Amino acid sequence: MITRFAPSPTGPLHLGHAYSALFIQRYVQSASGRFLLRIEDTDSTRCRPEWEAAIYEDLQWLGLEWERPVWRQSEHFDTYWTALKLLSPYLYPCKCTRREVKAAGADMGVDGLVYPGTCRHRSMSDADSGDAIRLDLSKALKSLPKTTFEDTGLRIGLDPDFVLTQLGDPVLRRKDTGDPAYHLACVVDDAEQSISHVIRGRDLLNVTPLHVVLQHLLGFQAPIYHHHDLIRDDDGKRLAKVSASRALSKYREDGATPSDIRKMVGL
Repeated sequence: MITRFAPSPTGPLHLGHAYSALFIQRYVQSASGRFLLRIEDTDSTRCRPEWEAAIYEDLQWLGLEWERPVWRQSEHFDTYWTALKLLSPYLYPCKCTRREVKAAGADMGVDGLVYPGTCRHRSMSDADSGDAIRLDLSKALKSLPKTTFEDTGLRIGLDPDFVLTQLGDPVLRRKDTGDPAYHLACVVDDAEQSISHVIRGRDLLNVTPLHVVLQHLLGFQAPIYHHHDLIRDDDGKRLAKVSASRALSKYREDGATPSDIRKMVGL
């Protein structure tokens, strides 16, 4: 088995990251598998070299080892654009801002606002560099046979109603920056790196059907998924960068050991 830990260098790693990385390491060791490190640095406005350097330092301090060279998404944009071209029958350009999407009465889904399809009538021949590129999920689903995927030992059927109402038409190329979006880069990377098992937090469980759709459209074999529990604070709130969770480096500065971190996260 081959799996990966895939942090983004947009801030310091916290206990939630430590739990995921250590959980994956334990999973790999039990299966005599391979552990890969992927740096998901496609966001040109938020990713920083200093945060990437900090990721390596924190993971080494925890005692993790990974294969070299590290896969950095910023070095593989050509691969993502090739995949985007293959998806062109199901794509359309979009000029809508987030404010406009919200003003159009978009509902909140499991991955943010569900796009109401304002620009769905547009053709890719009308696209320009300032447009986002979206996937027409309804059109894509009509081209797929009945689809299932494996998650935590269960065979799960793809629910078109859930995908359409909760995810809508996702962005695959971001507006203005032109960066590849997470969903596209993640799916392409997993195929390029021959990832057999995707082990990640339960917060990403609800976007897995979208990833499975993209895998089928691109002719990739879907990996086996496992979504582990999330580490939460005393108030039950998920630890995340957006909530300014305490950095691993701060624990280290205060004298914590890797063993202390393992105990904190229950591993």
